[in-house]
Amino acid sequence: MSLLAPPARTRAHEAEPGTEPLRPGPAAGLGLAVLWLSVLVLLPLAAVVVKATGAGWAGFARAVTDREEFAALRLTVLSALAVSAVNAVFGTLIAWVLVRDRFAGQRVLEVLVDLPFALPTIVAGLVLLSLYGPDSPIGLHAYATRPGVLLALLFVTLPFVVRSVQPVLLALETDAEEAARSLGAGPVSTFRRIVLPALLPAILSGAALAFGRAMGEYGSVVLISGQVQYRTEVASLYVYKQVQDDDLAGAASTAVVLLAVSLLVLAGLGLLRRWAARRG
Repeated sequence: MSLLAPPARTRAHEAEPGTEPLRPGPAAGLGLAVLWLSVLVLLPLAAVVVKATGAGWAGFARAVTDREEFAALRLTVLSALAVSAVNAVFGTLIAWVLVRDRFAGQRVLEVLVDLPFALPTIVAGLVLLSLYGPDSPIGLHAYATRPGVLLALLFVTLPFVVRSVQPVLLALETDAEEAARSLGAGPVSTFRRIVLPALLPAILSGAALAFGRAMGEYGSVVLISGQVQYRTEVASLYVYKQVQDDDLAGAASTAVVLLAVSLLVLAGLGLLRRWAARRG
């Protein structure tokens, strides 16, 4: 009598990823991570939503349809989208130069890219005001203008796309590019067909980070913007003014709208990033 060998396991019999029961170690780590995120993120956000709707949904609707608030939200969202688009282009260009080229002063440029991370934002605002303010030494006056707001947001969001794209470029093999060039493809065609699909998920990730930072930026814009109502007052400045006026419910309502818009845009960028990753 022969013993029958147990049937070999196939992919169909294997457990789907993520369906295996958690062991005590990973379960404890997951619980600690959820607790930490709840304390730092979920509970404060829930408190803001409760505060915004404290006077009922009618009061929330009145607060978010205020003309000044609408102007501040519109400027904030449009500026954040513009900054993300500009950073997607020029951040990718800077990352390309840092990875693919070698030149004198390259390490200095590397440090300058990270400077907005290290510099306090109010100091960045003071620098921009000194350079582009009413007494501009170079004759460019951006104080209390929307271009001034864009300059401040571009400054503080510069590193996000650069640092997202740079590691991907470093890991990217150049064999396909060399093969395309040997077949007669030009630099632009090679970049568009070979390099860009590989970089697109990283570009979108950096653009999403830049968008999120621009939506909530305060320190770098508070000086250069001039806080002109309906023109250069961004949402963060409007929220601060509401807090000073002891209108906490109105400030919370503005914050909830900012949160909702940010989540929608970031979710859209996330879906686009996953689509680009699958296509790549």
